[in-house]
Amino acid sequence: MSRILFFVCFMIFIVVMLAMDLGVFHKKDHEISSKEALGWTCVWVLLAMGMALLLRFKAEWVHGISSMEDLLAYVSGTGLQSLIQPGMDFGEALNIYRKEITNQYLAGYFLEESLSIDNIFVMIMIFTSFGIEKKYYHRVLFWGILGAIVLRFAFIFLLGAVVAKFSWVLAIFGVILIYSGIKMFRDKGDEKIDTANHPIVKFASKHFRVTPEVHSHDFFVKQEGKNFITPLFLVLLVIEFSDIIFAVDSIPAVFSVTTDPFIVFFSNIFAIMGLRSLFFLLNNVTDKFWMLKYGLGALLCFIGFKMIGHEFFHLNVSTVVSLFVILGILVVSVVLSLIVPKKEKVSVE
Repeated sequence: MSRILFFVCFMIFIVVMLAMDLGVFHKKDHEISSKEALGWTCVWVLLAMGMALLLRFKAEWVHGISSMEDLLAYVSGTGLQSLIQPGMDFGEALNIYRKEITNQYLAGYFLEESLSIDNIFVMIMIFTSFGIEKKYYHRVLFWGILGAIVLRFAFIFLLGAVVAKFSWVLAIFGVILIYSGIKMFRDKGDEKIDTANHPIVKFASKHFRVTPEVHSHDFFVKQEGKNFITPLFLVLLVIEFSDIIFAVDSIPAVFSVTTDPFIVFFSNIFAIMGLRSLFFLLNNVTDKFWMLKYGLGALLCFIGFKMIGHEFFHLNVSTVVSLFVILGILVVSVVLSLIVPKKEKVSVE
């Protein structure tokens, strides 16, 4: 199978799933229950693991590899060339390639999924600040995820092209990730969004007509012959803006475990497709996992130092080690959140 055909089939699958999501399973606005959110979270995790299984047995479809020459041409200039030893037959080399690609995908997926948790905290804060009813959350998140897919497609393949020519760019992003990780440790978690002075709200209010009230689930309405945008659309714009900021951290982080833009894209898409259900699952229990933010800070610092170490000191951390570090930090953060009580703020009157 050619890589173009594989990519087209993948995108068709994503479009079909999105169409079924909004047009069949969530046609009517309603508040998503924890049970429903858990069900959809399991569905998307299973689909993501199904992709990993496909890569384990048919990873060559992603890159259109059908011969030893194709395989050697692909691994040239990547971290895989050290794994393919001279004299190996095609079957043995192909098996090593499949294992490494699968590990890269899994590491990228779990890394993106972990970092998405911080984005969920931000989205909860946005919805709360704007006073949006919970029954409209899913519609906003659906279109937000759709926009994120388009933006990430452009960002990932653009960054992939830049990294292929200038590998030192990842070291710059490594510094940015370390800075972001330190900020998470210093963050007290009590930020508020000033809805009136948010730059996106101010820009939209200046250039478009905005209705003061929500009109059901509509993003646009017509009043007295004039077109208006609704507060729900403003929330969508703010969420898209926050995702762009979030992607500046998360996408380069995934490039630390694989520089293959296709694997980065596949892992990113499955992670953000499951983001909506994870949002509803964590919406009411964010306080219980209060140490996750510190764990994500440690994760960003690890990835940042890994990028800098690879570029300047030739320190190579294997994909398997990266995968275990990512999962380890996530598990430890969750466990500590459950066994260590969060200190309540004492109000002084």
